Amino acid sequence: MGCKSSSSVQRYASVIGVKTEALDRYKELHANPWPEVNAQLKQSNIQNYSIYLTQFPDGNHYLFGYFEYTGKDFDADMKRMGTDPKTKEWWSHTDPMQLPLENRDKGDWWKAMEEVYHLD
Repeated sequence: MGCKSSSSVQRYASVIGVKTEALDRYKELHANPWPEVNAQLKQSNIQNYSIYLTQFPDGNHYLFGYFEYTGKDFDADMKRMGTDPKTKEWWSHTDPMQLPLENRDKGDWWKAMEEVYHLD
């Protein structure tokens, strides 16, 4: 994930494709996220998390994710989140709906984005 740091807050943005036939279910899941998944995100020092949906002129749909990280060890927090049983179960529902971009970093699911402007 792409990151920019401002004091103790690190900002991350990323993008991934989403299957057209899965749009309704994806939105439905995120309209009612599981409390355990939200709790794990907070325990992993993630705040101000948003996911946006858009359709490009070629007809493909993409998700843009943004969150702020306030912890001290991003890799450890992400590893812990990745081993959480409820989060893994959530991903077993959402991952098949997504279409990872070919040019993402090795080991990443979402493609990291570079921050080119920020205003506090």
